[in-house]
Amino acid sequence: MDIAKFKSKPVMGIVRGVALELIEPIVEAVASAGLETIEITMNTANAPALIRQAVRSARKRLTVGAGTVLTMDQLRSALDAGATFIVMPALIRDVTEYCVKEKVPVFPGALSPQEIYDAHMAGAAMVKVFPAKFFGPGYFREIKGPFDKISLLACGGVTPENMKDYFAGGADAVSFGSSVFRKEWMASGDFKSISRLVADYMQHLPEQYQKAA
Repeated sequence: MDIAKFKSKPVMGIVRGVALELIEPIVEAVASAGLETIEITMNTANAPALIRQAVRSARKRLTVGAGTVLTMDQLRSALDAGATFIVMPALIRDVTEYCVKEKVPVFPGALSPQEIYDAHMAGAAMVKVFPAKFFGPGYFREIKGPFDKISLLACGGVTPENMKDYFAGGADAVSFGSSVFRKEWMASGDFKSISRLVADYMQHLPEQYQKAA
């Protein structure tokens, strides 16, 4: 992952619990809508195969990473499969240390001020504030008071309607998951609805990111 490129279009899709045959149409749906970054969670069955297929299907249109990486074994499997960044719900120190050493952008999860600071000091490319929806955009504004140099990714509860509020509050990036990659849409092959909703997110990006796009 080119972290500078991600920061110019700072939206990440989280793909979880999908079958292998769905990866190619999902990649097509999100790439056509303007999304450039997705993570595939390692608690999805056959996650390494899904990552490999996503990388092949993306044909360099998407940056593909791995999420919910909790162990070194999962990390190695993800990197071997072609993941170029790593996301986790908490600060997993051995995983984070390895990523920092090998210059793999890593997004540890945190919520409290202490957790956010610890994740940043461990070498996070960005700190994933999760679950963001319980504290909302105002929490980011408060956190950015003392931690104005720490990059924050809002995860959980971000919608097209409130996305600008998160950026205005101090989020440096946002992510979405099950609200877009809905089980009923995937089960019925309704990838057009996924694409439309992704496009809605991209259209609600603040103006400075629209220009960068």
